[in-house]
Amino acid sequence: MQDSQAYKDKKAFFEKIITLYGRNVVLEVLEDESIEVHKIHMADSNKTDGAIKSILTLAKKRGLEIHYHSKAALSRISKNAKQDQGVAIDIIAQSYLKAESIQELSNFRLIALDGIQNPQNLGMIIRSCAAGNVDGIILPKKSSAKISPLVIKASAGTLFKLPIYYCNSLEEILPTLQETKIYALSSHATKSIYDLSVDKRSIFVLGNESDGVSPEVEKLCNDSLTIPMQRGVESLNVAVTASLLAFMR
Repeated sequence: MQDSQAYKDKKAFFEKIITLYGRNVVLEVLEDESIEVHKIHMADSNKTDGAIKSILTLAKKRGLEIHYHSKAALSRISKNAKQDQGVAIDIIAQSYLKAESIQELSNFRLIALDGIQNPQNLGMIIRSCAAGNVDGIILPKKSSAKISPLVIKASAGTLFKLPIYYCNSLEEILPTLQETKIYALSSHATKSIYDLSVDKRSIFVLGNESDGVSPEVEKLCNDSLTIPMQRGVESLNVAVTASLLAFMR
């Protein structure tokens, strides 16, 4: 029984680990002492000058563990051989939570992302939601942009200020959320977001940049909402839509 619990605790810990890469990104993370670091990974072929020297200095100052790897092994860790620059870092994102934990909340307003592909859009959505009246974002692992240096840059340092609930897919998690109003944002809807009286437990689903909310996810929604457009404009960028939703009262 104890072994089973230890396994669950270990699994839960590693699910909170996000691996980032690139010398400037690693430097920025190390300079921000509010970000909890698990490990630093470096290629053993790196020259210890410039940014690498600064990384080593900051790591020593913070008492952080450094693991050295071959360039090929490091590439497997970063999953981006072309851009990792011989450095990766594992951070512990305490705000990165299982979507199943949403069921423990009594009231919430969440934004769920269905197939958002652009890292900059994801970063800007996170920033708007962190600044506005949103309690978290549901981010599927399937067919979605991953947390990356581009996302962090676009979020302008707000990534860890807002709960991000991860799941494999929205089709998996949305049916489990009882007594929750789920709305799909669609340019074809007849109801406006401005006519809505927001429920205590509400989820707004934003779809793919090109195709919108998928038919499979739309079937799981209670209703569809639109943002009224003027002068023949068809739609807004998904990050702008998220901003409008985030500041609804």
